[in-house]
Amino acid sequence: MHHQVEKHYVNRVGWLRAAVLGANDGLLSTTSIVIGVAAASPDRNTIILAALAGMIAGAMSMAAGEYVSVSSQEDTEKADLLREKSELKEMPEVELKELAKIYEKRGVSKETALQVATELTNHDALAAHAHDELGINEITQAKPLQAAMASFASFGLGALLPFAVSLLAPIKQMVYFQYGFSIMFLMILGAISARTGGSKMGIAILRICFWGTVAMGVTALIGHLFGVSVA
Repeated sequence: MHHQVEKHYVNRVGWLRAAVLGANDGLLSTTSIVIGVAAASPDRNTIILAALAGMIAGAMSMAAGEYVSVSSQEDTEKADLLREKSELKEMPEVELKELAKIYEKRGVSKETALQVATELTNHDALAAHAHDELGINEITQAKPLQAAMASFASFGLGALLPFAVSLLAPIKQMVYFQYGFSIMFLMILGAISARTGGSKMGIAILRICFWGTVAMGVTALIGHLFGVSVA
């Protein structure tokens, strides 16, 4: 008899967060830039240049920001692990009792908690404390390079749509084409992220479309007002 392995989504949380955030940001920020510029100055060369600049600068900025942010998390994790390693050497009995207390708080009896803590300590004391005391494990462990690469690639992919629209859409209807294609892509992006993460699809789509519309609407208004004032 074959046992079916349970399907979990939490092991995708690291790269999924970076990828969805990157694609969403790439699409929205680049589209918003193009809509703002198109509303202020309906010139194709200007619009294309704005889309290209927004795509390249945004992808680099997103990757750098993600790398720095996750690297800070990684540094904190390493510092905590070094501190824990030192404490395990200096006061192993205290650390053993501390680990047992954690299991007791989860509902395990005092005797069983001490037995579990002892066995896990004998197997790998640092790993046991990292997982149960510090909350560090392979799933949630910080991976700066992976997060940065996912952000860069996903931002670029998201920004490609408004860039392509800026090349092909009629100048007079540029704002409407940008908004229409972006909303459709946002719906697809919301569905994919919900499907990958195992969450409700309808809520994800509504949320991403609502805030996308707000962002593009604000920039279109600013671009229109700027264009009027310049004229």
